Amino acid sequence: MEVKVYSTPSCPYCNMLKSYLRSKGIKFVDYDVSRDERRAMEMVRISGQMGVPVTVINGKVVIGFNKPVIDKLLNLS
Repeated sequence: MEVKVYSTPSCPYCNMLKSYLRSKGIKFVDYDVSRDERRAMEMVRISGQMGVPVTVINGKVVIGFNKPVIDKLLNLS
């Protein structure tokens, strides 16, 4: 399973999302789009959004901390 999180350090929903994933034992790669312009452009290209968090789970894009959708994609529901 591949999980990518596009976030910023100051975003409360990003921090809640990452804490949630850690609590479920889900490994993920975190991209800080406030410091990495290439990843920020990648996030906008795949999601059409400039806001964070954006999560990509096995190629499926989730915008925001949408726990029901995240749980479904992670087979947690």
